[in-house]
Amino acid sequence: MDDLRTDRPLGAISGPGRLAGPGEGISLEEVALAARNHGMPLEALRYEVTPAGLHYILVHYDIPDTGVDWRLTVGGRVRTPLVLDLAALKAYPPRTHRVTMECAGNGRALLSPRPISQPWLVEAVGTAEWTGVPLRVLLDEAGPAPDAVEAVFTGADHGVEHGVEQDYRRSLPLPVAAGDDPEVLVAYAMNGEPLPPQHGHPVRLVVPGWYGMAQVKWLRDISLTATPFTGYQQSVAYRYKQSSDDPGEPVTRIEPRALMIPPGFPDFMSRARAVRPGRVGLEGRAWSGHAPVVRVEVSADDGGTWHDAALDPAEGHPWAWRHWHTAWTATPGSHVLTVRATDADGRTQPLGQPWNRGGFGNNLVQRVVVLCAQE
Repeated sequence: MDDLRTDRPLGAISGPGRLAGPGEGISLEEVALAARNHGMPLEALRYEVTPAGLHYILVHYDIPDTGVDWRLTVGGRVRTPLVLDLAALKAYPPRTHRVTMECAGNGRALLSPRPISQPWLVEAVGTAEWTGVPLRVLLDEAGPAPDAVEAVFTGADHGVEHGVEQDYRRSLPLPVAAGDDPEVLVAYAMNGEPLPPQHGHPVRLVVPGWYGMAQVKWLRDISLTATPFTGYQQSVAYRYKQSSDDPGEPVTRIEPRALMIPPGFPDFMSRARAVRPGRVGLEGRAWSGHAPVVRVEVSADDGGTWHDAALDPAEGHPWAWRHWHTAWTATPGSHVLTVRATDADGRTQPLGQPWNRGGFGNNLVQRVVVLCAQE
């Protein structure tokens, strides 16, 4: 990695943990990020499996040209290094997992003070059926050395963050990488089709239950190491920090969240919702990367009172969201609909913002303003 020196330091644009000043609006850089990345329209929560074109996308650098000569190497602290093309990967018995994937920065733009980065609201999520080879199968074949402690994953995407030129690279502890709960996939298909370019063609990592930063796209190398990986994306970015000098704790598993399909119909600019008086069906999805969601509650008075929604069965997909539904009687006036999820480990979405300098893991409850007019 090389430090890049410019008249305008690139780290000043994308440095970790910079906060918006009082009254500071969205910058042109953030608009550019929001234009090339995109969230899932909340009405797409109606789909159990998100169509590929509606699934959220975050691309750190450029979508790389992986070319016809792409190979996946497996090396480092192993007994038998591997070099695999796509045909060789597809020769292994395939596995398919339905997995809900969420960006670690989902909800960042709602925080105050606002961390400067991709300005997500709550739409940075999607659920797909990923097909590929269990990572543990490849690691078993390569044979980890006794001193191996982590697996480091390198993507073909290349760029600059905090003034450092780098490939996108992340690691997992070996027990996670080689385990079966969750079963990590080296995936080559999404919803039964080859991976689209924006989702990591030809191969990406899928780590059920973990935030999206762990799901390295355009995967080209897996290296086992005898020491923990300390690259930028691991030791500087994606850490829960309360201050600029705080080393922080690593971002890992997805915090519980429930989202509602906004009811009624929207105003074009404000997205404020309008409904007519009477019974209004409410529904959405809920998930957690720590444990299954066991409860979803809905409030029609901004968290003043709550009632339980019905949860559909998990149907054998432990790493995918669950559908919830209930009904609300709309009366004339303005209302704030709120929804929150609780998982089997007792984690519940907070009513106040869980703030940190990177804007990570913000699972603040969703609030939907609804206007009901007198008929």
